[in-house]
Amino acid sequence: MVRDEIRTVLSSGTPGETVTVAGWIKSLRRSKTVGFMHLNDGSCFDSIQVLIEPTLENGDEVSAQITGASMLVTGVLRESPAKGQAIEIVPTQVDVIGTCDSSSPVQKAGTSFEFLREVAHMRPRTNSLGALFRVRSKLSFIVHSFFNERGFVHAHTPILTTSDCEGAGEMFQVTTLDMDAPPRREDNAIDYQKDFFGEKCSLTVSGQLEGELLASSLAKVYTFGPTFRAENSNTARHASEFWMIEPEIAFADLQDDIALAEEFTKYMIENLLTRCERDLQFFDQRIEKGLLDKLRAVLESDFAVMEYTDAVDALRKSGRDFEFPTDWGRSLQTEHERFICENITKRPTFVVNYPKRIKPFYMYCNDDDRTVACFDMLVPRVGELIGGSQREHRLDILQARMLEHQMDLESYKWYLDLRRFGSVPHAGFGLGFERTLMYVTGMENIRDVVLCPRVPGNAKF
Repeated sequence: MVRDEIRTVLSSGTPGETVTVAGWIKSLRRSKTVGFMHLNDGSCFDSIQVLIEPTLENGDEVSAQITGASMLVTGVLRESPAKGQAIEIVPTQVDVIGTCDSSSPVQKAGTSFEFLREVAHMRPRTNSLGALFRVRSKLSFIVHSFFNERGFVHAHTPILTTSDCEGAGEMFQVTTLDMDAPPRREDNAIDYQKDFFGEKCSLTVSGQLEGELLASSLAKVYTFGPTFRAENSNTARHASEFWMIEPEIAFADLQDDIALAEEFTKYMIENLLTRCERDLQFFDQRIEKGLLDKLRAVLESDFAVMEYTDAVDALRKSGRDFEFPTDWGRSLQTEHERFICENITKRPTFVVNYPKRIKPFYMYCNDDDRTVACFDMLVPRVGELIGGSQREHRLDILQARMLEHQMDLESYKWYLDLRRFGSVPHAGFGLGFERTLMYVTGMENIRDVVLCPRVPGNAKF
């Protein structure tokens, strides 16, 4: 089917030109003399107006269609007298490709996001989700452009793994064993030696460890892929399947890591403002008032850096009655993170050097032996957006940390080998792609920035 994309027609079409477009009806208004059909093919936010005049051969059939029907239109462009559009189509032929039943779940405007999650197969037809998935696509390419321009190697790290990078044990198990009657050892434990890989295997929670492996040879690498957490958390910020961006840089310390994270954040926002202007305007108008000003403010900010200890002191002295305690040695909660960057520093903020007992084994131990060289990058309205650290490259200290976490050193022999053979200081961070999308679009629930969200109790579609 030869057709012109509506985005091209709207941006460069000229009056008198004959075009053929195809798409879905967004709206169809009828009067006694003429009808106005707005058609959208998903290539851009805006629809093109098609006049349905009495002289159109199958005008009655076309006028009987409703929102959601798919159409093929050939006609001549002309200047539009209507406000808000430069051109419209006067059709010479309109074909109904697919009719739409009146029971369509996305017929009515103003349908709630909660309802749309139940009809995820249809919700991209809405303005909000259509714009979201265009932004998601653009942002994905922007991520790759950033690292490619800076000489990073893109690594495809394993989805199936025997390593628990975060040490929390919240992993989805993968097995070919008959779980109704699994093979047993003499002690009655399941015999995973008879499983497909000969040992217990899970879906990855992070590509970091394998990223460190490659950075130990190629110096600058990044991963961008799906990760999985079997965390039974029903919040607006958690999903069981999500995408992570994880760069690793050799010959680098915490300050290098922080500089990369700030540069990366500003690059993404600057490019989105240029490449997704119309879609972001919609989010600014309908989803989060002031979104564009918020994003522009990030570009103009010098990000703050605050010690974890100073952050806890500031929270305790703030006079705010927080839901969660703010004692030294506790993790900062979202309410704390937002208060720091919205009320204390009033800009994006790196909180650095957290207590080592609340952080994973792989983080570099500072000289005080109480804290590790890490950061959480906090942004207004969301809280933590990026988490990173200098990695522990000293063999003896890393081994001690792993034993503290009751880890099997033999299972991580390959990871320890990276410290035995030419170890260097190195650092990296992780950025949740979906949380970034929430931040740049103003969407409040992670389920609304994923095509088919995977959350506890729900794996539909």
